[in-house]
Amino acid sequence: MNPRTTLGGEAAGKHWRIGIITESLIRFEWSDSGRFVDNPTQMAFNRDFSAEIPTQVGKSADAPTETASISPTGATPIDTAPNTNPANPTDPSLPSFTVTERDGWLEIDTPHLHISYNQQPFTKEGLYATVKGIASTDNTWHYGDEQLRNLGGTYRTLDWANGRIPLDPGVNSTDGWAILDDSASNIIVDAPEVNGKPNPFGTWVTPKPEPTTDLYLFGYGHRYREAVHDLYRLTGPTPLLPRFVLGNWWSRYHRYTESEYRELVERFEAEGLPFTTAVIDMDWHLVDDVDPKYGSGWTGYTWNRAFFPDPQRFLHWLHDHGMKTTLNVHPRDGVRAFEDQYAPMAEAMGIDPDTGEAVQFDLTDPRFMNAYFDRLHHPMEDEGVDFWWLDWQQGGVTRQRGLDPLWMLNHLHYLDSARADAHREGEDADPAQRMDARPLTFSRYAGPGSHRYPIGFSGDTVVTWDSLRFQPEFTATASNIGYGWWSHDIGGHMFGYRDEELEARWYQLGTFSPINRLHSTDSPFNGKEPWNFHTEVREAMSETLRLRHMLIPYLYTMNWRAAREGEPIVQPLYWDWPEIRDAYKLTDEFRFGTELLVAPIVSPAEKSVQMAKADVWLPQGTWFDFFTGRHYVSAPVEGRRLEAWRGLDRMPVFAKAGAIVPMQVEPETGPEDGDAGNGDGNGGERLNSVANPKALRVLVFPGADGEFTMIEDDGAPERSARTATTTFALDLGVNMDQDAGVSAYGQPATFTIGAASGPAADDPAVIPAEREWEIVFRGVAETAATVSFGGAPAVEAAGEYDPATLSLTVSLPATPSDETVTITLAAGASTAENPLLDDVFAVLKDAQMYYLTKEKAYAMIRDLGANALPGLATLEDLHGVDESRYNDSHMPQPVIQALTEVLTRE
Repeated sequence: MNPRTTLGGEAAGKHWRIGIITESLIRFEWSDSGRFVDNPTQMAFNRDFSAEIPTQVGKSADAPTETASISPTGATPIDTAPNTNPANPTDPSLPSFTVTERDGWLEIDTPHLHISYNQQPFTKEGLYATVKGIASTDNTWHYGDEQLRNLGGTYRTLDWANGRIPLDPGVNSTDGWAILDDSASNIIVDAPEVNGKPNPFGTWVTPKPEPTTDLYLFGYGHRYREAVHDLYRLTGPTPLLPRFVLGNWWSRYHRYTESEYRELVERFEAEGLPFTTAVIDMDWHLVDDVDPKYGSGWTGYTWNRAFFPDPQRFLHWLHDHGMKTTLNVHPRDGVRAFEDQYAPMAEAMGIDPDTGEAVQFDLTDPRFMNAYFDRLHHPMEDEGVDFWWLDWQQGGVTRQRGLDPLWMLNHLHYLDSARADAHREGEDADPAQRMDARPLTFSRYAGPGSHRYPIGFSGDTVVTWDSLRFQPEFTATASNIGYGWWSHDIGGHMFGYRDEELEARWYQLGTFSPINRLHSTDSPFNGKEPWNFHTEVREAMSETLRLRHMLIPYLYTMNWRAAREGEPIVQPLYWDWPEIRDAYKLTDEFRFGTELLVAPIVSPAEKSVQMAKADVWLPQGTWFDFFTGRHYVSAPVEGRRLEAWRGLDRMPVFAKAGAIVPMQVEPETGPEDGDAGNGDGNGGERLNSVANPKALRVLVFPGADGEFTMIEDDGAPERSARTATTTFALDLGVNMDQDAGVSAYGQPATFTIGAASGPAADDPAVIPAEREWEIVFRGVAETAATVSFGGAPAVEAAGEYDPATLSLTVSLPATPSDETVTITLAAGASTAENPLLDDVFAVLKDAQMYYLTKEKAYAMIRDLGANALPGLATLEDLHGVDESRYNDSHMPQPVIQALTEVLTRE
């Protein structure tokens, strides 16, 4: 901590220390000995926000060793008179506060908090803090208080969970305060030796020399985003992910053979389904073939050659087909005598291999961990394994007090994955074989700070609607503890039941999740391949998988935003609208990046209307259906709630007015035979390519001016990555009527594709020298368009209007990436009228109801519009006095509800 903003402590002869890290983030420490912790801990890496923030603590190629001093720091003695920022009142990098000591009590005041402390061992009566600027009767924290109104963080795993579970706390709360308790953390120290033996890692994790109380008070009121930003400053930022992880992942607990897996990948290619990551579950290694004298086959490091005769050949083949690979490992049982690498591991640990003594798994021994990486994992990485799925499920005990084995695995594996000495046979001639330069691991959550070790594996999900229903909320609340890259078992993993509609809806959620990884058990009835489902479900699954891959340019920009700005891709609504009650109530709904609002369908369809609904809250403004271009007006300051009804082919996704979403164009054909899936031969671009694309489709929504900067890079480690940015801008003209969402007086509107800029903008190895563009103005009225390249005179643009999606598509030929392109819409980017009667007809056409009732309802709506709604429920005639029963009428309530959405969009 900065000694200029620290009260008490050893220098002042106190057993307590209070660190004023920001005006809202306070550290409280008590030490019986008067000695305090200044080292990084498992959670906290940086407590001085005026200094540079460390990325990781430990050694790796992308994260150099950074440790704090292990000696106690001095602290500012308190004065007995009021003192305004005893550190430096003119230094803007330091928090502003006053300190007063009165009758033995310490009174600390900042612009956001007032703290009272009696300078005695911490008690509820002697230490408390009040959060300012929040309308709550519970805005005072007393030491030891239960966090009843905490908005939740996340949890270690969803294993065996069927629906909602309690969550660990995050740093946001409706009563304005939250506590993170770091008292039990181990510390990270410079350690040339551990237990008298050389430590090749340089730093090591050790218990605190003595117990201390160590609490962090986050008193940010309803400034939720700021609280998470400061959590990142305290614990370290979220790293930048490699691009391939943002595509689709295939995972299944199944005993694949090499030939079976190759057939699967080729089937995906033939079906036009892009997958970028192959997740190989535990049966890649020996399981049933392990002699019972060694125990079970749960842990293993030896390829099952009956399934994979030539592992390197298999892994290289996957790379040639555009797929990175991760292998599942359960390291609990160490290395036993049947393993190929047993002898080298035994010798490294001083064990005579002839004895057959097992090499125990010991995370607390750096000698073992060094051999664990060098003898077990690095050789397989050199063969072609890209990263590891650390499937730790064996509790939280190691040989070291307070050290969670899951945390240590995540920490060391992540740092090791950034090693710069990996080399694979043939990688110089075949770049597809190269190991990605960015560190990566795949494991369960191990407490606050775990965002430093992406990606998160949420565990074995039960296949039920209840599980699906909780997953959006679970993902969004994780952002309250900074954990932004969850990977769930999309489609569900185990138990449960077959419900094809459930699977389709889960796939759709996966498309708008941080990571989209399909998964299932080995049951022959539970395969998640789309061709295992009936036609309508299969088509919905296939289309949403293709959409996910097309979204990679948008997702990758959000990846950079998460790393640079501390903004997780999935966020709860209340981050942006903290004073509106509905933002807390609809827990299924979330922000997805800067441009989109997603309300997944998590309940079965109503048979009568052949659609399912999501309850939606739309904040104030104009919103557009991402798929159809229909617009919704939410005029009240408090926003509005509605039901969004959708068929199986799509789910409710809304784009804000002025939204711009860059996507890559799906290749019309994949690589031809003989191209090996590389996409660089005569076969054209590979279907699952994650290269910075040659052809882009940009969705543009009217209603407001908009701007979006797409970020691309060379794939190098984060600290050395060279970026290229392309800025898109929609300008509706000076006479824009923002309330009406149309251009007044038919003013022309312009959309600009800026010239690529940045360190990598001129490097054709990073972004193509030329690009083809499809600019899709969705939700606009039809108009003529012109285009200007590089400031040249405008020429007529090739435009095509689709009334079904209210979209004007302007296609541009290959254009130099360093050239600015301007598209002008002659009549402006006016918001198209919603095709009310067409949409009413579509609802009634599919409704399972009497034909005569459909006709009556349609006629009523055609004559009265939205004023017909009160009368629709009266279309009931099941017991009249007619001479026949042929005029019976029944108006199902779900049909009325679906029609209500159509009739009240505006």
